[in-house]
Amino acid sequence: MQPTLFGDVDNSMRAAREDIFGPVVCLLPYGDEREALRIADDSEYGRSGSVWTAGIEHGTDIARRIRTGTYSVHTSSPDARPVRRLQTSGLGRAFGPEGYGACLEHKTIHLPTGA
Repeated sequence: MQPTLFGDVDNSMRAAREDIFGPVVCLLPYGDEREALRIADDSEYGRSGSVWTAGIEHGTDIARRIRTGTYSVHTSSPDARPVRRLQTSGLGRAFGPEGYGACLEHKTIHLPTGA
């Protein structure tokens, strides 16, 4: 399959709500940062994500506000281990050490080298 970009997608569309096997990216437009955060959190899975901003501090603030288990700031996750997940996906919480702290929400934030 060739890399595919689905443009002008919204979170009501199947392409945005379900995992797609293959090199696929969905582009969801947004008006401001508040709307972008709302869109990012509008998922039942809470797996992982990344943000690229004008500054590491701002990116870290965004990472803290997103409900996801692993989040990268100005980088991608170098970690090959299973993603720490939140919300209904369960993996990492139910089958890993996170299962012991069901009342906690663990998060990993990756920063670029030297930040």
